[in-house]
Amino acid sequence: MTLVIYYFAALRELLGRSEERLELPAPATVAELAQLLAQRHPQLGPHLGSVRFAVNEVFVDGRAPLASGDVVALIPPVSGG
Repeated sequence: MTLVIYYFAALRELLGRSEERLELPAPATVAELAQLLAQRHPQLGPHLGSVRFAVNEVFVDGRAPLASGDVVALIPPVSGG
């Protein structure tokens, strides 16, 4: 299945990209996607524990299923005032 992955804020800076398309065998969950991302981008791995995942603009946990065409956003913790 094909997914569109968006990286926001510090993750965008860390990876030097704001998005990518990714092929993932179906069926898959957000947790499995996170494992694949950690393998593809080792510098991302240490940050994934604090990242929020949104699938099609809805926040989800690692058990959430993924489907071809889903848009997945990785959103790191942000601070400010």
